[in-house]
Amino acid sequence: MADEARSADPRTPLPPRDPKRGDVRVERAPERPPMLPWSGRRFLAILAALFLLNWLIVSIFAPPEKRIDVPYNPTFLAQARDGNVKEISSKGDTVQGEFKKDVTYKGDTARNFETEIPTFANDRQLSQLLEDQNVTISAEPPNSRSLLETLLFSFGPTILLVLLFIFLLRRAAGAGGGGPGGVLGQFGRSRAKLVEGEKQTVNFEDVAGIDEAENELVEVVDFLRNPDKYVKLGARIPRGVLLAGQPGTGKTLLARAVAGEAGVPFFSSSASEFIEAIVGVGASRVRDLFRQAEEAAPAIIFIDELDAIGRARGGSGGVVSGHDEREQTLNQILTEMDGFDPAAGVIVLGATNRPDVLDAALLRPGRFDRRVFVQAPDSGGREQILRVHTRSVPLGDDVDLAQIAQSTPGMVGADLANLVNEAALLAARRAHERVQRADFTDALEKIVLGAERKILLNADDRRRIAYHEGGHAIVGMLTPGADPVRKVSIIPRGQALGVTLSTPEDDQFNYSREQLEAKIRVSAGGRVAEEITFGDITTGAESDIQQVTRLARGMVARWGMSDKVGFVTVAAQDGQSPLLPGAEPVSEATQELVDAEVRRIVDEQLDETRRLLSDNREKLDALATALLEHETLDELDAYAAAGIDRVAAPASA
Repeated sequence: MADEARSADPRTPLPPRDPKRGDVRVERAPERPPMLPWSGRRFLAILAALFLLNWLIVSIFAPPEKRIDVPYNPTFLAQARDGNVKEISSKGDTVQGEFKKDVTYKGDTARNFETEIPTFANDRQLSQLLEDQNVTISAEPPNSRSLLETLLFSFGPTILLVLLFIFLLRRAAGAGGGGPGGVLGQFGRSRAKLVEGEKQTVNFEDVAGIDEAENELVEVVDFLRNPDKYVKLGARIPRGVLLAGQPGTGKTLLARAVAGEAGVPFFSSSASEFIEAIVGVGASRVRDLFRQAEEAAPAIIFIDELDAIGRARGGSGGVVSGHDEREQTLNQILTEMDGFDPAAGVIVLGATNRPDVLDAALLRPGRFDRRVFVQAPDSGGREQILRVHTRSVPLGDDVDLAQIAQSTPGMVGADLANLVNEAALLAARRAHERVQRADFTDALEKIVLGAERKILLNADDRRRIAYHEGGHAIVGMLTPGADPVRKVSIIPRGQALGVTLSTPEDDQFNYSREQLEAKIRVSAGGRVAEEITFGDITTGAESDIQQVTRLARGMVARWGMSDKVGFVTVAAQDGQSPLLPGAEPVSEATQELVDAEVRRIVDEQLDETRRLLSDNREKLDALATALLEHETLDELDAYAAAGIDRVAAPASA
């Protein structure tokens, strides 16, 4: 069945829906015209339009009279002496009036005029002149306006703003009191990105290296494309599928591939997008998302980083409030997943890196009742992923993707995509027509070891760094169970002044006590080499000390490798603490015993490392001398410089 589903054409039309209901993806239509999305730019445009309207009203109902400005002398006085002034009114020193006949001044002709009376003019003579000519004289207070002008200019903008806010409130109320189309309703609308089925270009051919997880989802694809086959037998497809795995393993890509194979709409959202400062907004967005998905059914809802809202809720004894926005959003997701019909064809895909912290209600049957663990790829899977990401990359004849895959243990899909991109960037900078093997090698060193730093070290520092890195390498070469040494360098990279790279021959998912002790010895080799050679120590072993402590504490507190502590775990699980429920209580006596065992393991391995380097001092000196000369040694050169047979290394201890 899996092979049939995988080989089916994703563009095959879906079977017809219930004739009573029809295909809602085609027939659905809004009951009312959709409202345009609200934005600040639209608000400013409406406000500008209202002010323009106010100006038009003033222009229509209180238009300014056409007046010409004439000088007091000679024009105004001449017209007054000729008897052409009909009436005047004064506002302070400003005189406005009307001529009996049109007067032209500087090309402008009008009957209404305006002039300014100079302060030194003889008002008594002017008054006598106007009286002799029977001119009607009236006086108005300065800046006086008519009632209509006062209302329009003083209250017009305010009234328009009030009307604007009334319009906004009516718009929100008309959309259901902050519904999907309202201004306030924009907060409660889902921000999920919708990709229609015919536009979804990703399918299972673009997913490589995680075949087990892919096979788990073939059934989901088949149900979305052929639901009748399952309905006839009374089968119910899982409502929710949880994709769990470490970052970069391809959970989001896998969800998009499911939608692409099924040819259905794909609603993609991050869990953090549901959360806002206003309580209740997240729940509203969840309701809107599920409503859209049901209208577009069959469809897929994808919620990335589900643990952002799906963490375990605190009870009466917890420290988490039961009324916060995150918890209300989680409750709404639980309700929606219970509410929709399984036959509707809406499937929720969730992705998380932390499935252990999710609320138990999410994982019960009827919600996310199927869990798919997306593991890091093995060597063969990494090769397939590299082939996918190098489809559009011209490769040189010396590039062996299988060899590159073997040299990248622990890398996931995102890491390998980054590796291919870095190699292509290096090839472009070097003006290569094709990406060569050296480009991949240098790109891998840059990612794993860090970029080279151009700093000037004095001779004493270089010699100390050479012995420090040589100590790591010699212990790794001579300790059974240690990973082979691949490269030793005293060139500063990233935060380190020198680097020793050790990787296993094959992918390893389980470690023995001997292997963990070997890792502790290798990490301690640099500090011990400094002690033996120089008689004192420096701060260069900070990261080594952290690695040693983490391994030793894990052996005692997590993996039961201490006879005194026994077959129990005393370390808090990830995501737990003494303040949250689920952490195992540890007594002070037990904690003291754990600390004592951690110190015992570290001291024993330090003594063994001192013995090993003291017995092989000449090998350490030879390797340090070669590092000072060449700065960087590859695997074969490093073993040759130390005088150790690469094949016989494990047996030499």
